[in-house]
Amino acid sequence: MNREQAEKFFKEHNTRYVLAQFVDIHGSAKAKAVPVEHLDMVLKEGAGFAGFAVWGLGMSPEGPDYMAIGDLSTLQDIPWMPGYARIICNGSVNRKPWPYCSRVALQKQIDRLDKRGLTMFTGIEPEFMLLRRRDDGTLGPADATDDLDKPCYDYKGLYRTREVLDEMVVALRGAGIDVYQIDHEDGNGQFEINFTYTQAMQSADNFTFVKMAASEIAHKHGMIATFMPKPFSNRTGSGAHFHVSLGSAKQKNVFYDARDKSGMGLSKTAYHFLGGILAHARAFSAVAAPTVNSYKRLVVGRSLSGATWAPAYIAYGDNNRSACVRVPHGRLEVRLPDSGCNAYLVTAAMIAAGLDGIDRKLDPGKPHNINLYELSADELAAKGIKLLPQNLLEAVEELEGDAVIRAGLGEELAREFIRLKRMEWTEYARHVSDWESKRYLEFF
Repeated sequence: MNREQAEKFFKEHNTRYVLAQFVDIHGSAKAKAVPVEHLDMVLKEGAGFAGFAVWGLGMSPEGPDYMAIGDLSTLQDIPWMPGYARIICNGSVNRKPWPYCSRVALQKQIDRLDKRGLTMFTGIEPEFMLLRRRDDGTLGPADATDDLDKPCYDYKGLYRTREVLDEMVVALRGAGIDVYQIDHEDGNGQFEINFTYTQAMQSADNFTFVKMAASEIAHKHGMIATFMPKPFSNRTGSGAHFHVSLGSAKQKNVFYDARDKSGMGLSKTAYHFLGGILAHARAFSAVAAPTVNSYKRLVVGRSLSGATWAPAYIAYGDNNRSACVRVPHGRLEVRLPDSGCNAYLVTAAMIAAGLDGIDRKLDPGKPHNINLYELSADELAAKGIKLLPQNLLEAVEELEGDAVIRAGLGEELAREFIRLKRMEWTEYARHVSDWESKRYLEFF
């Protein structure tokens, strides 16, 4: 899109403001509303922000402004905000790309692929829950009748929330995001929006927009759309599975090879990339599952429906949803990330891990096409299957010791990420929970 096309876009959509939008280190959308008459300022100098006011930008109160410079190719209407459009921005400080900007970090990894003549394609499957606060202050499904033990794909659950879901889909499709299905997931009040795969940067942009749309449209209906990884201890958590492939000028899908003797349709390049993902999985967990709450999802055990649907083990398999990576023939589905992740950082870390696997020709080992949830600790050890981190601190320590994933994020951003996550863990460790009070108040 050029400047003249942008003016035409504004007239067609009656646009009065453009949201100059970026994300903080947690992946949360941040923005300023700029009248369309001042679009050129956003495109050239950028919209100015006090960087110290935003999580993870590595700035202090006396520092220069964080300038969000708009990428005109990302201009899109915001259907649930009449009169508004958004333009996605890259961070700049003193007229140089800012390494603490998530989008800048991902672009550096995409540039590494470009030099090899490769393009990454991703399809992200964000899960979320539609909740409502009850009279007693507790949270439950927005539809109180959504109470089945195994509610996945339930028609009634889908039907009774159809109005808000339809509004979300109409808004996203109206903004150019090709939603091709939406379904009721395994948790009560849990849904998944699927949108067509595309180049990795655009997928991460779309993921942010989906969260923006779901949150505000649900709020309009008196609901809470939460992307929290594990809102309820006995129910399935919310993942954000990444479907991944690489393409080149010669081959649309470099990961595909019909001659693969395993029947999974993977090329040597795909196996090496997979080997890198598995080799760095423990450090990758800190980025893909970035909160204290994330590790309530990545548990060894069951949920009320019979399975957590989340990986706890570092393994892969042919269509095996109990593994960290599933192979849906000719591509990879990385099941580790949850819906609370920053998609830019997840993608950047994934590229770094995968390229390390390609460069070192890492062997992912044999696939495990069995229900890993049912294996004992001894059986897992006998098969050489290792456990993913079981809490945030463990994952952050793995990240700190993994030079490849740190480099994938950029050393500056990685240090800031580790610092903030250590703070998060310390706050959690010092918090006195209801569980502790109930257990210990009169225990002694």
